Amino acid sequence: MEYQRAVEIINSLLVFGSKPGLERIRELVDRIGAPDRSLRFVHVAGTNGKGSVCAYVSSVLRSAGYKTGLFISPFVIEFRERFQINGEMIPKEKLSAIVEEVYPVVEQMKAEGKIITEFEMVLAVALKWFAEEQCDVVVLETGLGGRFDATNIIDTPLVSVIMSISKDHTAILGDTVEQIAFEKCGIIKTGGTTVLYGEQPEGVYPVVQKAAQQRGNRLLTAHTDSIRKVLSTGLDGSEFVFASECLNHGRELCVHIRLIGEHQLKNAAAALYTVALLREKGFNLSDTAIQNGMADAVFPARLELLKKNPVVLLDGAHNPGGAAALSKAIRDNLQNYDKTAVVGMLGDKDVKTALSELIPLFNRVIAVSPDNPRAMPAEELATIVSGFGVPVEVEHSYERAWQRALLYAEDHEPSAVVMFGSLYLASDLRRIALSCYSDKEEAQKKPD
Repeated sequence: MEYQRAVEIINSLLVFGSKPGLERIRELVDRIGAPDRSLRFVHVAGTNGKGSVCAYVSSVLRSAGYKTGLFISPFVIEFRERFQINGEMIPKEKLSAIVEEVYPVVEQMKAEGKIITEFEMVLAVALKWFAEEQCDVVVLETGLGGRFDATNIIDTPLVSVIMSISKDHTAILGDTVEQIAFEKCGIIKTGGTTVLYGEQPEGVYPVVQKAAQQRGNRLLTAHTDSIRKVLSTGLDGSEFVFASECLNHGRELCVHIRLIGEHQLKNAAAALYTVALLREKGFNLSDTAIQNGMADAVFPARLELLKKNPVVLLDGAHNPGGAAALSKAIRDNLQNYDKTAVVGMLGDKDVKTALSELIPLFNRVIAVSPDNPRAMPAEELATIVSGFGVPVEVEHSYERAWQRALLYAEDHEPSAVVMFGSLYLASDLRRIALSCYSDKEEAQKKPD
């Protein structure tokens, strides 16, 4: 089977199942040999920050010499990004071979009236690859929610991590943070250990505490006061002093991270609590491995700095929590800059609330429509933006939107272009921006 055909097969499956539940994915994974039974996991759920903490934890494990699988959703760079071992994406031929093996099982189940979704198929492929490669540990990010998320078929993980919770996917998960927290807490398994992100909306902690108590879990909250001192912070990341009884009995550890934003300090704290628990469970994670792993962690399209002059930032902020984090980073780092936003959103998000955090910070906005069936039309987005009193224009081409933003940046000093909204938008704009700069660099190398 050709690689492109394998991707087409996966994309042809339903996005959502006809009814919630784990029976179908459990049966599919069992039919292909139950690869999850031979693996150990760190399981991560939450509305915001789960991708970042997955990046930190997997990087630390790699730095310590463990063969580490990483499963993330959605992808930004390309489809294979969802499946990684030691930072390397699954080879195309391996993905094709596994899809060729798994898809007939999916078809047989379909004939039996058991419909497998796209995400369930992706997960099954990932688990099979991780097991075949005999990963020491897999860092597993949930797709949606937790309780009925396909990843929740795994047995009690090494550590369950509940990151920042806010309103997102309300039509599926509920319209209060308590309801959403209940769904996320589905990943807390009997007899396990759970880390909770330190700053949560009122109402979240009692829900998580109750779930942990009912299932006999040790619950650690990654309090932000474990960040004892911030030594530096800016567009190059942050350096801070971390100290908690759970790691080195409270001895201070100096940590550098490349990911930008104050919220990343809080994400890093949750990762360090998780790493401390892994160390307790027998993983040989030295201070040096922790420091190197945290410093090496990267995460495309999460406040990613693509260029310094002009500043070009790319972020997948698409819900109120992500928007608040991006807003804080802009106010902290780009206060005196002329700022142009390139924005595209999905229509099923809380667009007005997210934009209220961000749009007033910009001098102008270019509205686009992400390449997704759920996209909000650029004209509708522009109408919402105009309500904040900021000049807005509509572009139907990512390339033209990018070029217009660059023209504005060239007319002002200092200047910044911030591209945010759906991750479907971020993927394409990242490619266009990086291609633009690589083309310029190649041109500069050529003799006159």
